[in-house]
Order: sequence, then C-alpha cells, then structure tokens
Amino acid sequence: MTGENICFSGNMKYEKLKENLLALERVIVAFSGGVDSTFLLWVSRKTLGENALGVLVDLPFLPRREREEAEKIARDLKLPLKVIEISGEDEPLIWRNTKERCYFCKKRMMRELLILAQKEGYAWVVDGTNQDDEGDFRPGFRATQELGIRHPLLEVGFTKHEIREVSRELHLPTWDKPASSCLATRIPYGVEITLPLLHRIEQGEELLHNLGFSISRLRHHGEVARLEISPEEFPLLLEEKVRQKVISGLQALGYTFITLDLEGYRSGSMNRLISD
Repeated sequence: MTGENICFSGNMKYEKLKENLLALERVIVAFSGGVDSTFLLWVSRKTLGENALGVLVDLPFLPRREREEAEKIARDLKLPLKVIEISGEDEPLIWRNTKERCYFCKKRMMRELLILAQKEGYAWVVDGTNQDDEGDFRPGFRATQELGIRHPLLEVGFTKHEIREVSRELHLPTWDKPASSCLATRIPYGVEITLPLLHRIEQGEELLHNLGFSISRLRHHGEVARLEISPEEFPLLLEEKVRQKVISGLQALGYTFITLDLEGYRSGSMNRLISD
C-alpha cells in the first residue's frame, strides 16, 4: 500500500506540486511507466481523482516489454491508463532520423494527446519532464513547449533524485527503476530507421535482458553491435557461457562484430555524434 507520510527534504515541493495540479483542474498525463511519469500520474490521481488520466502513446519505437511493464504498473497502482497506438508513418521526418528526430516524434505524440484532451474535456496535457532534463540535448522538450504541454515536476523544481526519493517514501515500485528510452536512440543520427532494424535491436536487447543484465543498450553501427551495460556487470558478460550466447545470438541477428563499450551504459551516448 502507498501512503503520503513523506518525511524528506522535498516535502515543500511535493505540496507545491499538488497545489499546482489542483489549479490545472483536469489533466491528461503522458505516461510511459518510468520513474517520472508514474510519480506524476500517482500524485495527479491522488490530487484530482477522476479528473486525471494517464495515456500511453505506443509507437513502434517503444519496446514491447516497456509497454507491458507500464500497463502492469498502472494496474498494480490502480491508475487509470489509456493506450493509443499509432504507426508514425504519417511523419516521415521521424524515420529520416536527423538530429531533430525527437522533436518530430514528440510533436506527433503530444498532438495525439491534445486531440484526446479536447475531445474528452481535459484542460491540460502534462508530462514528467524534471529539472535534470534541462541539461541534455532534448529537441523533444522544445516540441512540448511549442504545443503548450505543462511540466509540473519541472515547474516546482523536482530533480530526478528527489523524484526517486519521494517515490520510495510513497512505496511506488518505480522508485529505483532503471532509465529507459525509445529504440530509435540506439541508431546513429543520419541512418534511416526501419521497422526491421527496430525489431532487430529489440531482439538483441531482449537477449541481454534474459541473460540477466539489469540495464543494457545495443547501439547499432552497421555490422557492429556496441553493447553498453553497467560496468558492475562486465564480469557476467565475460563468463564463457554468457559470452558465447551473446555472440551467437547477435550474430544470428545479422551483426558481424560485437563490441563492449568500456565506458559502460550511459544515457544519450549517441548525442556525442552531433556536431556543434
């Protein structure tokens, strides 16, 4: 059971968040099942009751396991969730995979939520953007600003660490959930995205997940699969049986060379390829 007996330094931010949500009156929360959106939907539901709805927009870039986990989290927490499936084929600029890909993708997704909000009588669409999101290359954030999407967590100054801490206090199962991102982030900018390529990457990451890696990314570089895993799990990868399963599994998916990135997993590593 979750509760609201919060004894942490961000309590004032939590109270301010509830106050701000009350002022919004009726909201759709862009939901992914991650740390931020789960926390925001949970607080929105506690604050606004039936006037808060979570919506997950399912594009081909979303790993199937992530969708299943998001739906399970919503069920377990008794949070209202609607899933909208779209192909994204009507927005070719996403598939061309320029450095602005996330801008066009986020805009396509958020427009879907705005259409639903207007149809169902919701005053605002909100998302889980927080203070830490301001430091990275995030063209998708610009898209949400242009569309008038509200960012309640950012507006009260919540950091990622604080969101995790509050979620832990509230016994939300996502408090220590690893970061996730869409499958397109595994592909270098400028390389066209195709459904077969997305499926190939997803199958490779499922292989790693099933072998016991807590967090992994398969970065696609043509014939090369560059693996990012936690440095603490390097020894697992180097176990002979595991290593051979990774090699044979990824070669079966069409990769000629399999490499381990010695820096380990890090978010947004493909952004290094963007020139100033």
